[in-house]
Amino acid sequence: GDIVFEQAAIFWFGQLSPTSNHTQVRVGYNSSTLWLYVASFDRRLWFDNSPAAASLTEWDAATILLDTGMAAGSAPSTTAYRFVAQLSGDADPDYRAAYRGDGQGWATQALSFAATPGWRGASLNDTTNDRGWVMTFEIPFSTLGLSGPPAAGSEWKLGVLVHDRDEQSGGANADTFWPESTRRDQPASWGTLRFGLPGYVAQTSPVTGQATIRRATQSDGTVPDADVGSTITNQCPGDDFHIWNEWANRNTGDAPDFNIQNQSDIADWPCFARYYVTFPLSSIPAGKRIVSATLTLHQYGNSGDAGQAEPSWIQVLTTNADWQEASVTWNNAPLAWENIGGTWVNPVQSMPQWPGIAWSWDVSYAVANAYASGQPVRLILYEADSAYHSGKYFVSSDTGDWNIEGRPRLDVTWSD
Repeated sequence: GDIVFEQAAIFWFGQLSPTSNHTQVRVGYNSSTLWLYVASFDRRLWFDNSPAAASLTEWDAATILLDTGMAAGSAPSTTAYRFVAQLSGDADPDYRAAYRGDGQGWATQALSFAATPGWRGASLNDTTNDRGWVMTFEIPFSTLGLSGPPAAGSEWKLGVLVHDRDEQSGGANADTFWPESTRRDQPASWGTLRFGLPGYVAQTSPVTGQATIRRATQSDGTVPDADVGSTITNQCPGDDFHIWNEWANRNTGDAPDFNIQNQSDIADWPCFARYYVTFPLSSIPAGKRIVSATLTLHQYGNSGDAGQAEPSWIQVLTTNADWQEASVTWNNAPLAWENIGGTWVNPVQSMPQWPGIAWSWDVSYAVANAYASGQPVRLILYEADSAYHSGKYFVSSDTGDWNIEGRPRLDVTWSD
């Protein structure tokens, strides 16, 4: 079947500045193909008019690293693959290269895969400001020696490198990569690609306790939250200096509301926003078993005029790193650790009564893991939308005490 763009898993990496790129990656698969959509926010777009396989990564390009083996080592084995594609005006095969591990390094191979470039801005190969470029990788499972996708729950190693060049003669900038530990020639340093969501096997014992966790008053510090990027008060700015120098470094952690937004048109990345929220689990007694946990947010609006917005599959992810409400930004917010699920959120047709329209996410898996490790549960919400006007507006922890019912809420049940 078709790979649904809006429901692809999403992750991101890299700092945004005039000379460094931020990249977000969507991943999906069907019965025949592994699909990755790499979208890089990039001010200057350069490609080689006379491409050669050995120098593809000296220009704007992306590298996908895969290891289909379950025990990746310190050098690329025969289960490791490297796919490289450079930005260009069309999908010319001269801008692609493929390699396979041989136990010591990489060997060039004629491996079948597609890489389709796209870009948005003034022009390629000039000194005017652009917005960015994308590369869609389609890697047949047959290229990897498989008849189809692995079984649900299978895990591979995955790494992504983005190569950047901002002028014709100045050479390439430093690579950015996901995860941050990635070393191209060391599969053990790459991240994990899991086929299918992790899920959670709920406890069958009777529920013996429950808790509702949310900020009690506007001034207390529990349940910190913040959106980063295109916040409610700074949506879709167009000033070039602002978007490349200031946008990714703004903090609005005390805002009473927040936006979650994304789309496929990379020209509109100044409209993108994701949301961070952390719930303490100290109210759950020690030695319990989590039965269920539900995150509830209240929506009050969306971007675009009535009839323009479409439903959004808003994903929930976890992060393992702490952050501060008063200082978190697009650039310094922690990266996602794992995608755990999502919920379809419909557009608001007219202003609802407060506290807004309630939407819920099952976060039992995340809460159980955080509780077992003695940590708060740190969540991120984002989307992989394609359509314009995809932003959805919600009430934050910092809303006034008149709207306590609208604040982000975590409901947890447990058993002995």
